[in-house]
Amino acid sequence: MPNERLRAAMATGGWTYGTLAAATGIDPKSVERWVNKDRVPRQQTAHQAAEILQEDVHALWPALRQPRKARTISPELSALHPRRADLPIAAYIDLFGQAQTQVDILVYAGVFLHEGWPLLNELLADRARDGCRLRIALGDADSTAVQQRGREERFGHGIESRCRLALLHYRPLVEVPGVEVRTHATTLYNSIYRADDQMLVNGHVWGVNAYRAPVWHLRRAEDGGLFDTYAASFDAVWATASPIEESA
Repeated sequence: MPNERLRAAMATGGWTYGTLAAATGIDPKSVERWVNKDRVPRQQTAHQAAEILQEDVHALWPALRQPRKARTISPELSALHPRRADLPIAAYIDLFGQAQTQVDILVYAGVFLHEGWPLLNELLADRARDGCRLRIALGDADSTAVQQRGREERFGHGIESRCRLALLHYRPLVEVPGVEVRTHATTLYNSIYRADDQMLVNGHVWGVNAYRAPVWHLRRAEDGGLFDTYAASFDAVWATASPIEESA
């Protein structure tokens, strides 16, 4: 939702996106996001902008008002779940169902999604038909990275089989306009499930199956924060991945 307090302060002082951006040394698009998407700037920039606008910084951005002991925690962290198994499948379905512009999925297999919600493909196809861009990156079952992961989890060829099963699940979506499915051969440090400015990140722990590893729920609130770090990681993997063709 928009930051109406910031909008009013700028209007009172006659500030535009461009003039406030120039005064604080940042891009006008960042100022626009502060106002229209209630993004939170970095501490130093926020204090500088508040001084220029002659406003209290915490009145403009309440998220910056954190107790001293919590300042090491990112304002983008909405929740932390000790194990993926603690998170109901409905959390993923609700996340994807709310998406308006973008859905990204980065996994090796993630077959628990289809097993827990057999109508997942229908949901994702609906999102694509409503204008969402969907990018789904699955592990290449024949890659060294996937096979190494299987040995680390002591599953033998289990992870490779799950990668192939995941591809069978998602392949029908290749025919839906707006959906891209690719396979990647990168080391998977985290599984990522993104919908617009929200993201579930399943961290991976050596020798531990993903369902026993933690999940953190992020909401994008600032430029260059945790959310952007994981979003950039997805983009980097996506750039290396190989597209799945409709005729394959």
